[in-house]
Amino acid sequence: MTSKDSVNQLLADLHAHRVATLKPEELAYNINQRQYLVDHADRSEFVKPGDRVENFALPEVEGGSVVLDELLEKGPAVLVFFRFAGCPACNIAIPYYQRQLAPAVSELGATLVAISPQIPSKLRDIKERHGLDFLVASDTDNQLGSKFGIVFTAAEESQRHLLSKGTNLGETTGTNTWDLPMPTVLVIDQNHIVRFVSISPDWLVRAEADEIIERLSEIAAISQAA
Repeated sequence: MTSKDSVNQLLADLHAHRVATLKPEELAYNINQRQYLVDHADRSEFVKPGDRVENFALPEVEGGSVVLDELLEKGPAVLVFFRFAGCPACNIAIPYYQRQLAPAVSELGATLVAISPQIPSKLRDIKERHGLDFLVASDTDNQLGSKFGIVFTAAEESQRHLLSKGTNLGETTGTNTWDLPMPTVLVIDQNHIVRFVSISPDWLVRAEADEIIERLSEIAAISQAA
């Protein structure tokens, strides 16, 4: 894998740009906030391989619903949880998945869905901006993310810092809360069983496309053998 094919290299480049351009106090805040999430994440609550996922329905940003049972009629489902449409790291990761993951997902008979708690009217922006050809859905009130144990509430210090800069996360997402999902990728097979999980409390670390494709290929091989 070359550096241009690696989402984590692209995110490392974002961090390097911040190191070079941000004021020291702003850079320290960003680093400390991510480290806080790494240190305080309750990993015992994380969804795990082998867990069964019950049916769910989420509103898609262009209308209609994303229903798990309907997705699984076609093949496995790949769920990519991200923060919100204006998140700089997400605007690197989601287009990366469009380039490096979406074609293989389609070829392997699976369906890719990107999911954020942001309300559809605001979330639609990221799909239109990058011309995404996969589904983008809104996880209303973080209900699905909470079931997977991947939702966190921004620390009070973070809330105060953002408010001092004129940013209210609840207004940005339209949820009126400071809750967001950790970057997460799930692969769910046609029996509703989780076969791959990647959860990162640090939003500058994400699952690489190759590891997701590898798991999908294994599922496809098992299905063909059966």
